[in-house]
Amino acid sequence: MVNSLQTARQVKQDELLEPFIDLCVPVRGSQLPADHGYALLAAIANHVPNIKEHHDISILTAAGFGDRKGKILLTDHSHFRIRLPITKLPMVYPLAGKTLKLGDHQVQLGIPTIQTVRPFHYLRSRIVTIKGYQEPESFLEAAKRQLDALKIQGELSIPCDRDGNPARKTIKIKRFTVVGFTVDIIRLNEEDSLKLQVYGLGGKHHMGCGIFIPVKER
Repeated sequence: MVNSLQTARQVKQDELLEPFIDLCVPVRGSQLPADHGYALLAAIANHVPNIKEHHDISILTAAGFGDRKGKILLTDHSHFRIRLPITKLPMVYPLAGKTLKLGDHQVQLGIPTIQTVRPFHYLRSRIVTIKGYQEPESFLEAAKRQLDALKIQGELSIPCDRDGNPARKTIKIKRFTVVGFTVDIIRLNEEDSLKLQVYGLGGKHHMGCGIFIPVKER
């Protein structure tokens, strides 16, 4: 079943999309928890208190080198993204230069750069969560229903992990663990690609879930 947030987004799907951007915020520090979606949202909310009320804003967590001990080592290129309508840029741009505390870790934010959300025919989300669907087959069926509700056409799949199993991912929110899957969608036309990047799939977009970015193909 398509969740209520997805249904609300669907109302405007036939209208011209407001231009969306990715605000890429450099992160300076030594390391972060590999699973830091909830902590990052909480830290940002200290500076942008009403960000959770804006369902058209998504936050993509920072990347780094995994240490296989639950941490990522940050590099000179590490950054997180905030995807949002360009009209809401003034609300989040003041994060530039701020210090964020994520649990026991502290990072310094640099000067953001702005990228226009552009269409790509091959997109991936590291983790998509759909409440009530924790098995690959039923999850894919639920995700396909959400694509259909948004009138997005594309080939949807769960890539395999190193062991050859469907790439299952988890995030922790306080005491709870939420299960999801990595999702690939290919053969998207330009309009559907933009729509997918704007609306995403599933829930918890403020914590890094359901956000699609281009896959670099060889």
